[in-house]
Amino acid sequence: MRRFKPFRGQMSDSFRAAIFIILSGGFQDAYTYCCRGEVFANAQTGNIVLLSTALFRREWPVVLKYLIPVVSFLIGTAAAEGIHIRLKNAEKLHWRQIILLGEMVLLLIVGFLPQALEPLANALVSFVCAMQVQTFHKVRGHAYASTMCIGNMRSGTEALCAYFRTREKEVLQKALTYFGVILVFGVGAGLGSILTAAVGCKAIWVCCALLSISFGLMFVPERK
Repeated sequence: MRRFKPFRGQMSDSFRAAIFIILSGGFQDAYTYCCRGEVFANAQTGNIVLLSTALFRREWPVVLKYLIPVVSFLIGTAAAEGIHIRLKNAEKLHWRQIILLGEMVLLLIVGFLPQALEPLANALVSFVCAMQVQTFHKVRGHAYASTMCIGNMRSGTEALCAYFRTREKEVLQKALTYFGVILVFGVGAGLGSILTAAVGCKAIWVCCALLSISFGLMFVPERK
């Protein structure tokens, strides 16, 4: 059984910095579903299921509705990778912080978009989600997803089963990390649904505040 070393990596990989990114991920999914026409910002599997259903029923406006976030997610993933390649050696800001700034600007714009521009709003949020999942994919040294749960559920359950076999505390910590991520994501989604119902389209600005906290925490030197 592989031994797990104590986390000693970038501040962007710490659970403290990840919490606000994960909260934002859950919030964004609830926001687009509750406020932007029941489209998933993160869960592209759900969008593809609904897109395919509409396609076979020849409901072309519905096909377009769900195709836009899927395509935007693909573009966002490519954009994040391009930024990584071009700016990985940036000195004043870490390339991940640059992406966070871009996310905050785009989400700020989304809050100003009226319901008439719903497709654009969904495209921008999906773009942001793709950049986020492509950029922040490790916590405490473990691969994870900040904008979806299925992979985290599998990894957490796998680690928990391994702990019952080995009784190694490091393995239990890994399992608890994954289940903690899922819990935080759920809290973010719950807050997203409540605040979106209360505030409306501008509720997405809460995500700007959450991401700004992670942005600031990334200035903290890594733990030695």
